[in-house]
Amino acid sequence: MSDLSFDLVIIGAGPGGYVAAAKAAELGMKVACVDKSYLGGTCLNVGCIPSKALLESSELYYKAKKGLDRHGIGLGEVAFDLGAMMGRKEKIVQTMVKGIKGLFEGHDVSYFVGTGTVVQAGKVAVAGADGEQVLAAKHILLATGSAPAELPNLPFDGERVISSTEALALQEVPERLVVVGGGAIGLEMGSVWARLGSEVLVVELMDQILPGMDREMAGQLGRLLKRQGVECRLGASAQVMQVKDGKVKLTVAVGDKESVELCDRVLVAVGRRPYSAGLGLADVGVEVNERGQVVVDEHFHSNVEGIWAIGDLIQGPMLAHTAEVEGVAAVERMAGCAGQVNYDAMPAVVYTHPELASVGLSEEAAAAAGRELAIGKYQFRANARAHCMDEIDGLVKIVADVETDELLGMHILGPQASHLIAEGVLALEFGASAEDVARTVHAHPGLSEVVKEAAWAVTK
Repeated sequence: MSDLSFDLVIIGAGPGGYVAAAKAAELGMKVACVDKSYLGGTCLNVGCIPSKALLESSELYYKAKKGLDRHGIGLGEVAFDLGAMMGRKEKIVQTMVKGIKGLFEGHDVSYFVGTGTVVQAGKVAVAGADGEQVLAAKHILLATGSAPAELPNLPFDGERVISSTEALALQEVPERLVVVGGGAIGLEMGSVWARLGSEVLVVELMDQILPGMDREMAGQLGRLLKRQGVECRLGASAQVMQVKDGKVKLTVAVGDKESVELCDRVLVAVGRRPYSAGLGLADVGVEVNERGQVVVDEHFHSNVEGIWAIGDLIQGPMLAHTAEVEGVAAVERMAGCAGQVNYDAMPAVVYTHPELASVGLSEEAAAAAGRELAIGKYQFRANARAHCMDEIDGLVKIVADVETDELLGMHILGPQASHLIAEGVLALEFGASAEDVARTVHAHPGLSEVVKEAAWAVTK
């Protein structure tokens, strides 16, 4: 076998790609990974990780500015250094990039920097700085992720109309920011800049922020965000835009009423599109749907033998951890193992403050599925640890089957929801009932007791 022949070639070094590469190597495969940009993909470099770094820094500033008098802490005048915040963010990113490089080295994964193209089943051409190389492989895994979706009437210019990529690297705080799209990305980025002093307006086409999540929980979060200076205008659409004297005039319509919003930046965050163009898929006959997603079976195999796809490139949740588990399952299938993904126990988190995390069915989805429901709720303001932390906003909501007590969904709006939701994920994975969760011993005092009490509220 030559140096450029592999058991598996992965195109894309994001969460799906690099996790799959390490797993495949552990299963005894000779692995290569190709990426034209950077290790860690969008998530690590211009997505999940840098946004969480800025959310953390901006939240600390917001808390310090709001005052810690109740804790007996006086700080005097509070200021922030945006350059230092951005520098910290970049340092975290580079630390994690080095970690992936070490992961590849420790697993003997060959990394190629360049644009990967499938030239035929079993062959990937890599166009890099040193010319073109052709890698032979028994299996090809497509893990190229996605890119921000653009609106025809609001094309990105990188300056006034920006995507999340530019929103993570602004060199000054916008006086006013309009966010088009009330999903997780829009709310998180809006939160960062609102905490740092921007007046933020979120324009959402649907009648709730976070469409698809539990309506009650999304509504509660919207009210809390409004207290923080983030206005959410629902049933609204962005129309025409004009740039004049360095400012953007954006027409926003709600029904038959229009208003002109003057702002410094427009952040378009209406979702993401799969990054399938330029991979050579049509030339080798890989089936792609009207949205540009690769069509795969339940094992992540395309219609062409030896070509697989995962993550944002296929239909399903566009989440980093979804890509990770799909990557593991796909390479397990290649190795003849029983890899699978349980999408019914796939968590989703919005990293605002407080965080909103969910797993399983919302109340609306469960009712639409014909289930008769029992709902249990418990407020964080009734929890001692939440009071000690000065974090009493939010609640836990549990959705269960009224007859069988089967746990159908768990929704947490509150402090550390991204951590607390793991209990719900595990409970769903093991087919637990609400009573199972209620009777599980939770440490006192702890935030997790809110989950326990919500489960008891289901059982009455």
